[in-house]
Amino acid sequence: MSRPGIGHWVACAIALLCGNVMAQAIPAAALQYRAQLTREAQFRFGIPAPVPAIAGQIHQESLWRAQAVSRTGALGLMQFMPATAKWANEAAAWGAVEPLNPTWSIRAGVWYDRWLYDRVKGHTECDRWNFALSSYNGGLGWTNRRKARSPDPLSWQATGFINPGILASNQHENETYSPKILLKHQLIYSSWGRTVCH
Repeated sequence: MSRPGIGHWVACAIALLCGNVMAQAIPAAALQYRAQLTREAQFRFGIPAPVPAIAGQIHQESLWRAQAVSRTGALGLMQFMPATAKWANEAAAWGAVEPLNPTWSIRAGVWYDRWLYDRVKGHTECDRWNFALSSYNGGLGWTNRRKARSPDPLSWQATGFINPGILASNQHENETYSPKILLKHQLIYSSWGRTVCH
C-alpha cells in the first residue's frame, strides 16, 4: 500500500471540517461534565490544557452517555474495556473500579491519555496526540509495531495508515479514530480550552 500524500490529508481535513462541524452544538449532556474534565485535564497536562481534544474523544467514544455499553463490552463515557479499567485503576490506586461512574471514567480516561502521551514520540504535539489516541483505541503495542514499520516513525502521516498485523476493519477504525477526534469533534469544544493540531 502506498503512502497517502499531503493532498490526501488536506482533502480529508477539508471534508471533515466541511462536514457540518461548525453547525454542531455542544451536546447538553457534555455541559454537566465540563468542569470536571477541565480540572482533570489541567491536573494531568497543565494549563492551558488540551480540554477540547479530550472532550472530542469522549464525544467519539460515547457521545457523553455515562451508561454507554458497546457491543464489544466497553463501558462508560470513556468506553473502558473491563481489563483496561482494572489495570488503570490498579496503576493509579483509586479504589473501586467504576467505569460507569462518570467521575471515575473522566479521571481514569484523562490519566490514561496522559500515560499514553508520555510513552509516544512525534515530530509535533499533533503527531504525539494522534499516536496517543491511536494507542487508546487500539493498544500501545500495535502503535509501536506500526512505528517500527514506518519510514518516519515520528510522523503520524507517514505511520498512521500502516497495518501492523490487525484485521483490515480494525486498521480502518484505528487510522481514522484520531483524525475524527482532532480534526472534527475537537472543534465542537474549541471554546473549552487549547486545541491541538490547529
